[in-house]
Amino acid sequence: MLKFINNMKFNYSKICSDLLRDLSQRAKEVVLRRFGLESDERETLEAIGESQGITRERVRQIQEDAILRIKPEIEKHQPILDHFTSQINAAGNLKREDVLLNLLGGEKFQNHIFFLLTLGEPFLRFAETNEHYSFWTTEPKSLNFAQKTTESFYNFLLKKKEPLSLGNLSAHQILGGNLERETINRLSLQAFQSFLEISKKIEQNQEGLFGLKDWPEINPRGIRDLAYLVFKKEKTPLHFTKVANLIGNKCNPQSVHNELIRDPRFVLVGRGLYALREWGYKPGVVKDVIIEVLKETKKPLSKEEILEKVLKQRVVKENTISLNLNSKKYFSKTSEGKYTLANKKI
Repeated sequence: MLKFINNMKFNYSKICSDLLRDLSQRAKEVVLRRFGLESDERETLEAIGESQGITRERVRQIQEDAILRIKPEIEKHQPILDHFTSQINAAGNLKREDVLLNLLGGEKFQNHIFFLLTLGEPFLRFAETNEHYSFWTTEPKSLNFAQKTTESFYNFLLKKKEPLSLGNLSAHQILGGNLERETINRLSLQAFQSFLEISKKIEQNQEGLFGLKDWPEINPRGIRDLAYLVFKKEKTPLHFTKVANLIGNKCNPQSVHNELIRDPRFVLVGRGLYALREWGYKPGVVKDVIIEVLKETKKPLSKEEILEKVLKQRVVKENTISLNLNSKKYFSKTSEGKYTLANKKI
């Protein structure tokens, strides 16, 4: 029942039990069930009220009265409160709730930590919103500081368009153009990471890189995103069977093929071979690539010039390109033996 932290030992179960000792049986039961001190689940006001034959509001009143009676007793356990405070303050005066509870209580005592934080000073809880996860703080103004910092980093990520490792960047690089120098100087890496933890707009992937939560590199969704990550890592056109193999988990090659065909991020560049559009590959069959090449150059090209340019876009045989050039519907030859578009309206 003992939890060891920094050479200190706290019996959280006994401490919480002692705090409840002088409460009435009903009040004790309400607190135990509401905070889950004897089970893994925190029960709702409605559930407790139904089991005791009283209203939800009455349960809430009993809980509030019990907390008011217990609060003065928590001062007897100042070493615990000091430890909680030091952990939160080291993280920039705030810490995401689930991370903090696990840090302080491990798997067994998270409900006990939540209860003690509720009683202690100067701890304040901010509930979850659309912008941030639930967190605890020792300084209410920290939320404003955290929001300004994460918003600045969010804009930095938008410009970079790729996940980043904080270890490779200085605070001035990330935030220099958006926050005051004094603000940046007092921002530690640990505090910055805590700010990012509470944000719902920025997340960290398994490789430790930070990015926007809807980026596939951060939160891959389905085969398409997993395939995209494979291409980003390999940096070369791949056959769909190779992609399936690299995704792993017995991924079905035909399923990969079907997804790659549907997703505009991927371009078919050869027989079963795909590449990323962001690499400069353009969609279409060989004929379409030749047309695009001639449109871009705006002048007749020799067969060799066309072959060179098309082979940068497609993994096909030269003979395939030559056969397409023979189509008089799309291409014509000049007196110099060069190729141009048969119809300028194409």
